[in-house]
Amino acid sequence: MEIEFDPTKDAANIAKHGLSLAEAGHFDFAKAIVVEDSRMNYHEARFRAFARIDGQGRCLVFTAVSETTIRAISYRRAHNKEMRRYGL
Repeated sequence: MEIEFDPTKDAANIAKHGLSLAEAGHFDFAKAIVVEDSRMNYHEARFRAFARIDGQGRCLVFTAVSETTIRAISYRRAHNKEMRRYGL
């Protein structure tokens, strides 16, 4: 899976969450739980994916650009409550 992201958004994500959007390239979609993010009207289909990376819970918010490319919007540590909710 190819990952694209806005460099300005990446800098903001690093400042806020301590993780680069580039690190989303290590995200294991085969083991992830992916849910549509319908909490707000984003004017595009957005998804939240939850998985463990090196034993740590992660949440990736993204939109699909094509069948092989996603645009990363946010990448952060997942809350324990979220991981439990999705059985991870």
